[in-house]
Amino acid sequence: MKQIARDSRAKEHVLGFVPTMGALHEGHFSLVRAAKQECSPVVASIFVNPHQFGAGEDLQKYPRRFERDAEELEKLGVNYLFAPEASEMYPSGFRTHVSVEGLSDRLEGRSRPGHFRGVTTVVLKLFEIVQPQRAYFGRKDAQQLRIIRQMVADLNLDAQIVACPIVREADGLAMSSRNAYLQGNDRTAATVLYRALSAAKKEIEAGELESARLIESMRRVFNAVPSATLDYVEIVDVETLEPVLRVRKSCLALVAAFVGKTRLIDNAQIETTEETVSVTL
Repeated sequence: MKQIARDSRAKEHVLGFVPTMGALHEGHFSLVRAAKQECSPVVASIFVNPHQFGAGEDLQKYPRRFERDAEELEKLGVNYLFAPEASEMYPSGFRTHVSVEGLSDRLEGRSRPGHFRGVTTVVLKLFEIVQPQRAYFGRKDAQQLRIIRQMVADLNLDAQIVACPIVREADGLAMSSRNAYLQGNDRTAATVLYRALSAAKKEIEAGELESARLIESMRRVFNAVPSATLDYVEIVDVETLEPVLRVRKSCLALVAAFVGKTRLIDNAQIETTEETVSVTL
């Protein structure tokens, strides 16, 4: 993979990269299509990173469909698939980790200690191996996206981070590999995240900008779904990820919840100016 990357740079090609953990869905495919429009060659990776799973999380049961994923990527025109073993990425004696301080210990980081240290470590390793000029990430993992951008800036990495829109099912559920866990009534109940964010969107567009009232509105949606257990719902500044008392400039409304035993996340982007306010789900 490193030789392919060196050859690409020597030929002054723009190498695009889509890192994944497999169990691919339309959200991933949208990233590949965006990369194909702007880059050649395009590299995708499949690596279920053990360092970003905490104790008791779903590392062992995380969906793995490598052969099908590889076929789908080939159909989409991906030039190279990088699929290392864990023993290659983390050989015996591995000791080095990357942490982005101040952004990694809240929200997902508070609920999943050590998660983002695992994410940033593996992304830095993948960037060093693949050497992309452009790397494509989905906005569904909004905190991850912000942290990776910070790491890239702080470490003077060459990769330009390209954020792509959330891709949703027809009923609004954000596409996720973990959706495969949802069965029966849980699949219907999982739309509660989207419906909560939609409730906030409706109130914001009607003029409500006080975070406490927007959060209470989202909580009411969750309270009506017994099988959904809310982890957090917050409205934060898009850069600092600090909670805001009132929606201003660029913010994120973030939700995380368990539906049955499946943990899901979602978010909405809020942009305000003196004249307008817009909410993107």
